[in-house]
Formats: sequence, structure tokens, C-alpha cells
Amino acid sequence: MKLERERALDHTRDLVAAAWAEFDQARDVEPPVSPELLATLDLPLPEWGIDVVAALDEAAEALDQSLAQARPRYLAYIGSSGLEIGALADLLAHSYDPNLALHAGAATLIEAQALRWTAEFVGFPMAGGSFTSGGTVSNVTALAAARERVFPASRQSGETPGATVYCSSDAHYSIVRAIELLGIGSDNLRAVPIDEHRRMRPGALAEMVEADAAGGRTPMAVVGTAGTTLTGAIDPLDAIADICAEHGIWMHVDGAYGLPAASVIPERFRGLERADSVTVDAHKWMFVPKACGVVMVRDESALAAAFGHETSYIPGTRNAVDVTLEYSRPLRALKLWLAFRVHGAKKFRETIARNIEFAQCLHDMAAERGWEVGPAPDLSITLMRKPGIDNAELVKQLQADGRVYISHAVVDGETWLRPCFTNVRTTMSDVDVLMQVADEVSRASGLGR
Repeated sequence: MKLERERALDHTRDLVAAAWAEFDQARDVEPPVSPELLATLDLPLPEWGIDVVAALDEAAEALDQSLAQARPRYLAYIGSSGLEIGALADLLAHSYDPNLALHAGAATLIEAQALRWTAEFVGFPMAGGSFTSGGTVSNVTALAAARERVFPASRQSGETPGATVYCSSDAHYSIVRAIELLGIGSDNLRAVPIDEHRRMRPGALAEMVEADAAGGRTPMAVVGTAGTTLTGAIDPLDAIADICAEHGIWMHVDGAYGLPAASVIPERFRGLERADSVTVDAHKWMFVPKACGVVMVRDESALAAAFGHETSYIPGTRNAVDVTLEYSRPLRALKLWLAFRVHGAKKFRETIARNIEFAQCLHDMAAERGWEVGPAPDLSITLMRKPGIDNAELVKQLQADGRVYISHAVVDGETWLRPCFTNVRTTMSDVDVLMQVADEVSRASGLGR
């Protein structure tokens, strides 16, 4: 058994080393799934096992024939860099396998320290929080606390008479999902109009809140987005905070994508410090592997009110299960803790600033070459489209070409190319290649309207 473990570990080390050696280089094409691998992945439940090295090779082959988000020219959606120290952190954490549901000794202290570091990094006065699987669970957690604050004992009664929640019309779908799961109902979620920069309009929010209150409804929470998934727009958080303070409304900031940029351009996030809760996904723009979300609150008692409970099989009066949605939780914090320890906050800020610079450079380059461009990037997303052709088909052809990988955005009925820079390995030469490939494929496509 010991020899088998050593063989597995040695071979895994070789596979990881080979993968790491390639991640700094972009692929010329995305490899298709081989017929042999397809056959393997169609096998029925195995009754007997195979050699561990052979099985590891199959797994590595499957991963190599998957979309490689860690590579420098993967610019679709909001990708993870899969930072190497984070991958090692996961191996360590899963080898020891602590459960953060209860007090887990030093592992609990690591999570607490990583939370403090994250709060300091983005500039939020945190009193409590936890690491989660991502933005969806983080947003559900924060809005559950808001529901209990505004409607005490609603977790028992299920009664939230007239509850109303507000977010921009470009807010992430996880807000809709959270409101539905919490029993508020998406019919009671107000989509606040946005301005020409696709940011929430505070005046429209104030009018909607006042009209709802006058009509006997209960404004429960406002969700400001610190970097929308669609375009990277940052809602005017300070103005939103004014409205929330005036009306006694819980203010939540969904910063799953964009909040790390507050460490570089804090002036664009003014008002963040006034929020009741915030979320950020470290597996997005803090570069560590998935899954690593964070939810933070100004008042930890709000989480305890939403989730605290007593059971005959859990010792003590306050455990992580009393302030979180999840029970069994892995030590997700270790990957960010190690990343801060190894690289330091300064390196994070430099890389985020470089990503922002890439987006602006691409925006300017595209405009100079005759592409239509969206508003100047707030963060690291660039919107660009080629006039006179089918841009949805162009995105498909670029993905099929494989030299760069981008996704699209549909904005006001028009399809745009939507490169997003959140990778530690992307360089300015990759930005140049993206522009060259986009020009080349658009000219050769023969697409017309």
C-alpha cells in the first residue's frame, strides 16, 4: 500500500510538472477530445480497478483536452489563473482534509486570518464572514442575513410581507437565484435602470424605493455591483449607501469579479466601506484555483441571527455552522492564505493593475483599427465589435480558430466580443495577438448581415 501511494505521488508530481511547464505558453489550437478518450469516458461503472498510474494518465489526458483557463490567451468569461501555489494548497488541504464546520484548530485560525487579509486588501471593515464555494453561495448568505435583519424570525415563519430587493438591470443572475431561494420571489426583485456607462442610476433607485415604501412595501436590500459580469461596470456605491442609510435598507455589494481592483483604484469603489455585506471570488481576479469565494459582513451577529442553531451533536455555543450556509466545508482559505504569504499583496496589486491596462490598450487599439468599441473599461473587460458583420458568428469562428479564446456579450440586443483580462500569465504580446487574430479572422470570415 505504501509503495502504491509513493508511485501515485511520484507520477502525479511528473504530470503536474508537465502541466506547469506548458501553462505560460498559449496553444495554437484547442485540442479536440480524442476517440480513445471518448471511448474511455463512455465506459460503464468499473467492477474492478486498474493500475493507479494508468488511471492518472487518463485523468491528465482528459484535463489536457479540456479548455485551459490557466493559459495566457484564455480571455473568456471571468477565468481563473490556477495560480501554482493555490494548486499546491489544495493538495495539502485535501490531504489533511480538515472540516471547517466546527473549530478545526489552526485551520480555523488560517481562515480567520485570510478573511482579515482579504478585507484589508479590498478596504472593507469586516467583523465576520467565511470562505464559500463562490459568488452564488456568498450572495445567498449575505441576503439571508439581510432578510433576518429586516424581518426578524422570518427564517422560522417564512413571512416577509412586502419584501423588495433592488439591483441594477445588469446585476448577476445569482441575485435572482438568491431571492428565489430565500422565498422573497423574483417578482419582488426590482431592476434599477442604468446609465450610459451601464451603472445603476441612484436617482432611479431612490424613486423606486420611495414609491415602494409609500405603497406599503418593505425595501429589504439593495445590491450594488462592483464590476458587472457583462461589462465590468461599477455601480455608484457611495450614492447607493446614502439611499440605504436614509431608508434603513441593508446594502450588499456583489464584488465577485471586480472587488480586488479596489486595492488599485479605490476611488472607483468609494462607499464600499459603508456596505453591510460584500462578496468577492478569489478564484476570479485573485488568481487562485476554484472554488474560493468570500463573504464578509460588518456585523457578525447578523450571520448568527440568520444561521445559528442548536443541535445535540455539535459542541459549544458558536461554531462556523452557526454563521454559514454550509455544514461540511473544506479549507478553501488555504490557497489564498498561501498566495498572500508567497507573493505578497504588492504582487497582487501589480498584476491587477496590469490587467486593467491591457483592457484599456485593447480598447484603444480596436478603435484605431476601425472596430466599434463600448465605453472605456471600468475594469478589465473590453467590448468590441466589427461593423457590418455577424459578430455572434465571429465569436464562434474565433473560438474554432483556437489561437485565442474569448466569449461574447449581448448588450441592448447587439452582440459584442468580450475579452476579459484576469490572468497572471497574460502579457502585452498576448493582447497584440488577440487584436491581430480578431482582424485576420474577421477579414477572412466572409460574414455579412
